[in-house]
Amino acid sequence: MLAYLKRLLRTGAAYQAAEIVAKGLAVLTLPLYTRHVSPGGYGAYQSLFTAVILASIFARVGVGEAFIRFYFTDTDAARRDRIARTATAAVAWTTTALAAVTVAFASPLSGVLLGLSAHHRDPLLIDCAALGLWAFTNLEVAYAQLRVDERVRTYVAASGSNVALTIALTIALVVFAGQGARGLLLGNFGASAVVVLGLWWTLRRRFSLRVRREDLAAMLRFGLPTVPADASVYALQVADRFYLYRSDGHAAAGDYSIALQLATVVFVFVRGFQYAWPPLAYSIDRDDDAARLYSLVGTYFVLGTGVVVAGVALLGRWMVRLLAAHEYFGAHSALPWLALGWALYGLYQVMIVITGRARATGLNLPAALAGLAVNVALLIVLVPRSGVGLGIAGAGIALCGAYVVMLVILHLLSRRVFAVRFQWGRLATLTAVLAGVSVSGELLLPTHGAEGLLLRVLWLAWIPAVLTALRFFSASERAQARGLLADARVRVAAFRAQGGDVEEFAEDPLKDI
Repeated sequence: MLAYLKRLLRTGAAYQAAEIVAKGLAVLTLPLYTRHVSPGGYGAYQSLFTAVILASIFARVGVGEAFIRFYFTDTDAARRDRIARTATAAVAWTTTALAAVTVAFASPLSGVLLGLSAHHRDPLLIDCAALGLWAFTNLEVAYAQLRVDERVRTYVAASGSNVALTIALTIALVVFAGQGARGLLLGNFGASAVVVLGLWWTLRRRFSLRVRREDLAAMLRFGLPTVPADASVYALQVADRFYLYRSDGHAAAGDYSIALQLATVVFVFVRGFQYAWPPLAYSIDRDDDAARLYSLVGTYFVLGTGVVVAGVALLGRWMVRLLAAHEYFGAHSALPWLALGWALYGLYQVMIVITGRARATGLNLPAALAGLAVNVALLIVLVPRSGVGLGIAGAGIALCGAYVVMLVILHLLSRRVFAVRFQWGRLATLTAVLAGVSVSGELLLPTHGAEGLLLRVLWLAWIPAVLTALRFFSASERAQARGLLADARVRVAAFRAQGGDVEEFAEDPLKDI
């Protein structure tokens, strides 16, 4: 199990590093963008950005998900390349067709997505979103080809190039050209389009525009059942933003969008895990080994993300004050809930790998539809003044409630096809400790000033203290952790004393552990 965990940690850390750079710079540039884009414009940008990602799920027709699963069922290199070429070609054709249709109907789509009044219509924003649909979807498939071979250095280089181009284009378009929401969309998706073309050249052995029917048919049989489920899951994140945008006003959607941006402190961990987890989970041959690993990973994932969520819950006000203009301060009320929502989404990734391993992807849909229904119902009850009146905080709570329902249903359904004995006692202990520290700190400690910040940072120390007192970590886990730390110190010391390959060390710091 330790070897698998080290592999997951190594690849996940590389993907997280790329995501941390991307999202960290996005957060750090918030003060710049929020001073040149109105809350309404920022809300429109985020609404279209999420609409692009939702549409990309349909554009992939499940081929991207099937590619990763099929890649590990065949050890022949030539057949693997053939599967990769078919996946690339299929997605390239579907995205090109959908982007063309989007541009053709830009004006009516603008009215549907941004508002029915002429004041809110902007067909050029829809044109930017069409480019985003093509670029984002093809980039995801290209990244998947890097992940199955764990080519983390190439992935980091491509991701870093994407970040650099995005920042340069966005600043030029938003700050200097004054393009507002259009500049935000073009900056993001124009850079992605350039990186897609670069990766197609780099991966040209696996790039083709020819679709092999037999390979595509097999991937569609596996992947198509995942499309409605994935769309329903992502619709959770679209529904709250569109509901706020159309019911509570553009400013509320803008505040919520800023909260989502700041919640990426959790998302970067989830994204790294999401990229590294399926290739590892599918590559394990023995089902009993896989079941044990899935259980252990679930516990450690809750521990890692839970600590970060607790930090966001206690320090969220200071994050908003530091990184956003003062008119966006209301975003802090939704921030803890959105951070928790991302953590729950990561647990959902653990569950769907279980159904994917059992090739029972159809089980994902009932759980996803139930979650979407719960999300819509809770939005109606919790958000408006005619209901509970929690505003954007209510939208965050609705998202968390939906994910909890999805996890429960998916676990009940999946255990019939692939049983995983999760460590329920440890998970209950973790949940109680993390929630207790977060809630008590929020109720007892100051909500502003340097004193409040310092006290809340110190309050987080209760988490390891209480877990240690409750003997949460087993003796073998403590011994393994001490061994890993000792070996890491030895390697770092040797590296400093003798010199070495900085890139190699950064890519694989656990190589010799």
